Amino acid sequence: MTSTILRPVGRSPVDGPELAARLIPEEEMRPWSVDAVPALPSFASKLRECERLCGIPYAETPHDVQDALVLRRLGQMINTVLLNPLWRERLAASGVTGPPATYEEWERVPLSDKTVQRDMFTGARSGMVVPLAHGGFEVVASGGTSDGLPLEIVYSLRELHDTYRIAGAFMGTYQLRDHLAGGDPKWLFTNLADYQMWSSGTMVGGVLQQVPGVNYIGAGPVTGPVLEHMFSYPGPKAMMGISAGIAILSDLGAGLSRQARESFRVALYGSGVLPQRKRAELRAVFPNVAILSYFAATQAETVGLQLSDDSPWLAAVPGLHLVEIVDGQGRAVAEGEEGELVVTRLHAHEAPLLRLKLGDRMIRRPALDGPGLKTGRFEFAGRTGDVLHINDSQYSAAIAYAALRDRLRETTGMDLDAAAHDIQFVNHREHKTITLLAAVDDADGLTCALSAALGPTGVHQVFVGALLRSLSLFNDREATPEAVERTGYRFQLAFVPRSSPEIERTAVGKVPLVRDRG
Repeated sequence: MTSTILRPVGRSPVDGPELAARLIPEEEMRPWSVDAVPALPSFASKLRECERLCGIPYAETPHDVQDALVLRRLGQMINTVLLNPLWRERLAASGVTGPPATYEEWERVPLSDKTVQRDMFTGARSGMVVPLAHGGFEVVASGGTSDGLPLEIVYSLRELHDTYRIAGAFMGTYQLRDHLAGGDPKWLFTNLADYQMWSSGTMVGGVLQQVPGVNYIGAGPVTGPVLEHMFSYPGPKAMMGISAGIAILSDLGAGLSRQARESFRVALYGSGVLPQRKRAELRAVFPNVAILSYFAATQAETVGLQLSDDSPWLAAVPGLHLVEIVDGQGRAVAEGEEGELVVTRLHAHEAPLLRLKLGDRMIRRPALDGPGLKTGRFEFAGRTGDVLHINDSQYSAAIAYAALRDRLRETTGMDLDAAAHDIQFVNHREHKTITLLAAVDDADGLTCALSAALGPTGVHQVFVGALLRSLSLFNDREATPEAVERTGYRFQLAFVPRSSPEIERTAVGKVPLVRDRG
């Protein structure tokens, strides 16, 4: 079998398929009625039994054992959703009438998007296998939808709490343990300020509360005095928030005592990327801090965790979700290739949602396959919407920025990562102009320096070269310098003051990488 779930298949002394069939026996594979579904043993109980039989933590079991058990669980999920008429019709349209024998067969299951999620789990919630009237559910809403329409998902409370425990234990063992060491009390804060109904307000907090051995505080919005009070507690500290909420800590913490600043050990940021400028500012104030990504989304409270600040690669939590990186046909991409992030929650008997596209692009990376932890890894490559549309061609904004940054560094010595607090591409389609806005401390000085180094047309030429290195997955043979010039587009770089209103921000302070105007 090829590894859709980001992992090569290794061999182990335990026969994976035989063990999987023992863990999920045939009588549990095929619930014959909706009433039988809530009585199914939880998938978390199967992971615990796998640990007992193998004698090691599930996250450290061989890849072929994990792959076999997950495939068995996916087959059980298919049998379960076939009890629902809406799912049965949806799967039949793709030729899926029973459980997959291989991961290649699983890829025949149609991809779901936010529209499918909305249709199945908002309003009548007709995608649920067990009706909402049964009770025991939690409804969680998304606070970040771009179209402004409600987007909700439904969880079985028992299974939601299972996932909190699994993800929290993983974080404590493989991500935080070495940083939060010693005999003093250990602290894990979050400054997420969302409504508790929003996914980041309730679900991430649910995970953080389950990290063993830490004291959890859901702080909400943090001011300077509040941070000073929190950091007066003795012992090492970690904090999780959206990238903007973590970036501001360098300002809020500037007046803290040396002991308080040295006690901050881990900054966990969500929402994609924390700019290099912000990382440098954080480390200047908090000398012992490791800056790590916590990647989460509605329907997936912990998609991937960065285990070391030496590498941006994210690790999946074994047994929590099926994580796929797929091409335009929903097939797994090869290692090193970029694709769409697709997640299936494995702990979802009563309200499953199969193969949900989260709206992010990832690069599939080599799996961890040494002693200890064994899991798939991937690297964030940008939001699906982080694309520069130039006539009929599409360019990755993240790659275009990296190429532009590198070229400017080579030709002028200017480092955008070090200078910019925020960056944003603005595509004025009607006027055929793309501008990269960079919010900096000395906008006038950098503007003069750039003009002196490159002249009136230099930025345009550097921009064109960067675009040629940033073609999207589906347009990789379309553009040449001449073709880009024929589009009639002009490209420019503009330095603006820090917190300039020219850079568009969301209601919670996020800076989208791309904005289209007209």
